[in-house]
Amino acid sequence: MSDKPLISTRDLSVHFPLRGGGIFGPKPVVRAVEGVDIDIDKGNFFGLVGESGSGKTTLGRAMLRAAPITRGDIVYDDGEVSYDLPSLGDKELKEYRKRAQLIFQDPYAALSPRMTVRDIIAEPLEVMGLTKSKGETDERVREIAAKCRLNLEHLRRFPHAFSGGQRQRISIARALVSRPQFVVADESVAALDVSIQADVLNLLKEIQQEMGLTFLFISHDLSVVAHVCDHVAVMYLGRLVESAPTRELFAAPRHPYTKALLSAIPSLDPDDRGKAQKLEGEIPSPTNPPPGCKFQTRCPHAIDICRKDEPKLQQSGKEHAVACHRWQELAENGMSA
Repeated sequence: MSDKPLISTRDLSVHFPLRGGGIFGPKPVVRAVEGVDIDIDKGNFFGLVGESGSGKTTLGRAMLRAAPITRGDIVYDDGEVSYDLPSLGDKELKEYRKRAQLIFQDPYAALSPRMTVRDIIAEPLEVMGLTKSKGETDERVREIAAKCRLNLEHLRRFPHAFSGGQRQRISIARALVSRPQFVVADESVAALDVSIQADVLNLLKEIQQEMGLTFLFISHDLSVVAHVCDHVAVMYLGRLVESAPTRELFAAPRHPYTKALLSAIPSLDPDDRGKAQKLEGEIPSPTNPPPGCKFQTRCPHAIDICRKDEPKLQQSGKEHAVACHRWQELAENGMSA
């Protein structure tokens, strides 16, 4: 694996101005992503977790240039080409699309009901001009369909004939048929039954290893992330609050928010039931975030410095980073969130 990240962000921010207001002051702005630094190594299965509204999807879409970039930089470098995403022109952006793809969350809404499975999977090849003949297109479609456990009979049918898990495999095949290097999987198993989730997760991991892909796997479910991801970053209100290798994060979480998320994972052990650490209150509005640490309104360990100064993401180990003023003190005293 190269020492250089496949894709990295620096001070990445994505803001969405709202309509209305601004008569006696600035217009309200949704700060969906604020000052995010991420490095995703080539061949990595990188997890991004957090509550709904934390900015996970917006960050993933920004890394595909599918969301407007307000400030900061995103660099993609796979060894063959290097792109500075915010400055890409239309021609370069079209080339980048061949190397970066998205797997959508809803397998029912993501597929056109008027197209056969073959045409759905073939569409990226035809739009991007990646094949020179119908025969070559069909060969590529059959190849990726087989990898996604779809047979030739499936290719002749329409999406309505398939279950949720089968539809998601079709979506995966469509995303991978262009042979991308970087794939964003946005809550790609959230709409599926638990038993089907495991099957799709195993398929993604299998294909990732076989094709040497790099994944940004977005999820609100830490138990799902633990199953497939090599590294996990935790987002809260548009900011990264912790980032670490998966095993290390689960064994020794350092941010109170991460600890609360981990404690909420259901356990089969009767002695562990009822130990979930409740977070009081709702996640603040991204149009009016609190001063200082954005988690301070819900954190039981918040003190004056938390309410005044926003903590920066700092290294707390070789690959472990945390944004908390008190993480060392809490760890030394054995205090949990």
